Amino acid sequence: MMTTSAPSDSSRPSLFQRFKSRRLGRWLVIMVPMLWLAAFFFIPFLVVFKISLSEAMIAIPPYSPLFEWDPDSAFATLKVTFGNYLFLFESRFYLDAYLSSLRIAAISTFFTLIIGFPIAYLIARSGPTMRTVLLSLVILPFWTSFLLRVYAWMALLKKNGLVNEVLMSIGLIDQPLQILQTDFAVYLGIVYTYLPFMILPLYTTLEKMDLSLIEAAQDLGAKPWRAFCLVTLPLAKPGIIAGCMLVFIPAVGEYVIPALLGGSDTLMIGRVLWDEFFLNRDWPLASAVAIVMLIVLVGPIMFMRNGNKEGL
Repeated sequence: MMTTSAPSDSSRPSLFQRFKSRRLGRWLVIMVPMLWLAAFFFIPFLVVFKISLSEAMIAIPPYSPLFEWDPDSAFATLKVTFGNYLFLFESRFYLDAYLSSLRIAAISTFFTLIIGFPIAYLIARSGPTMRTVLLSLVILPFWTSFLLRVYAWMALLKKNGLVNEVLMSIGLIDQPLQILQTDFAVYLGIVYTYLPFMILPLYTTLEKMDLSLIEAAQDLGAKPWRAFCLVTLPLAKPGIIAGCMLVFIPAVGEYVIPALLGGSDTLMIGRVLWDEFFLNRDWPLASAVAIVMLIVLVGPIMFMRNGNKEGL
């Protein structure tokens, strides 16, 4: 009769080994997005920051190197200048561009939220079949070119476009309105373009909301608008914050919409950035503009994130 003996304790992995292998697996999973961010965000950021510390030159590339090697003395000289950043703060033009970009992005985000919230609420409260149809309609604009959609708005808003023709045919106006190349056209283009980025996070949050909480508030005497303010809005706060960030951040640096729909007096930092890079070929100043814009956007986001952690 043969008997099998239990494996000895020495053949089993120790608690330290199991913890070590689990920790190694966790780090391998985390390293994938970390390497992605390092390759496509952090390293390009360092390159742009390096260029912002150099001086503009008529050369290829059009900026001075930070390190200059002297073969005679075998020493490398580091030449760093902060003149580009000082020029940004001394020039009223760039300050106005930053403020104008923040203003246009904030107003566009507000109207995108006002329009997107009812749409997301309707989708979340629809049946499964209708919900699929409505979500498909929201995602449908992504199937066409972004540039083509902006050109379509140019055709609609010009003086002999469809909008003016409809308004004149129903007798609301006597002569065509100047809609294209105005700030209103820029607001309209940004709201239309980034509306899906507001609807989808809001829908995700509202779809998970427990409807019994609203019924309980109404049973306790709360009117529909009060139940909406006290129950629906607080529960939808994560979706509101996510949607506003997805709209506001890219809208600040928007270039295509102001260039095609806005006028010559529509001042946005994305347009200034393009002009400095490709028209003036002042890469150091353009890099400084980009770095300051990134700090302006990322700084408040990190502050809000830390504030939410402390609140929890």
